[in-house]
Amino acid sequence: MSMQTINFELLGLRDKDRILDLGCGEGRHAISAYMLNKVESVGVDLSLRDLNTTRERFAEFQDKDDGSRSLLISVANGEALPFADNTFDKVICSEVLEHIPEYHNVLREISRVLKTGGIFAASVPRFFPEWVCWQLSDAYHEVEGGHVRIFNASHLRQDIERQGFIFIRRHWAHSLHVPYWWLKCFFWREAGEPEAKPVAVYHRFLVWDLMKAPLLTRLLDKLLNPVMGKSVVMYFVKGLSAEIRE
Repeated sequence: MSMQTINFELLGLRDKDRILDLGCGEGRHAISAYMLNKVESVGVDLSLRDLNTTRERFAEFQDKDDGSRSLLISVANGEALPFADNTFDKVICSEVLEHIPEYHNVLREISRVLKTGGIFAASVPRFFPEWVCWQLSDAYHEVEGGHVRIFNASHLRQDIERQGFIFIRRHWAHSLHVPYWWLKCFFWREAGEPEAKPVAVYHRFLVWDLMKAPLLTRLLDKLLNPVMGKSVVMYFVKGLSAEIRE
């Protein structure tokens, strides 16, 4: 099972693209973009600790002799991005918007820095799996920096379209992660406490699946994603109308 939530084929990533991973966390999409194409990959996040992890992970993949690709990372606020208008060909915002109270400000910034005709990929937790997590544990969403809302995907799509974007397609991801989070919420432990045995066992299964990628679990994940995929992923193109938005 891939840890990538965004499908790079659907993103249409091409050589010489400039791609922004907004809220890049520990760098899974920003580093993947660097590895897959000759691009300028930029990752921004508010967490210096996560960016340091990104830097450490990137050291394993960086080719210093290849000047056709690069990865830049920086601390930045998604509500006030330090980039000029029309800077990027692609923007990823994966599992970020659910953490931000005024997420409309982030959508406006994404529209501003993305070129007309550029592709925007957004993912958020899917409503039902996320709702179950909230029912099982208050701590799950009350921790500092946690989720502040449960998105209805149709409403989010409308919010993005109001910024001048045209919807392309949608899919779901990480169905096999859903039982892990339900178990984790049911057997919730505070930071530093050992995980309950069912949670630890299922986590070992996910790590094994990630490393081995057996055909059976890949097929199972594909079959289950439309039913209980943990994330909903949507792709948009920035239309001409975005240039004249209020």
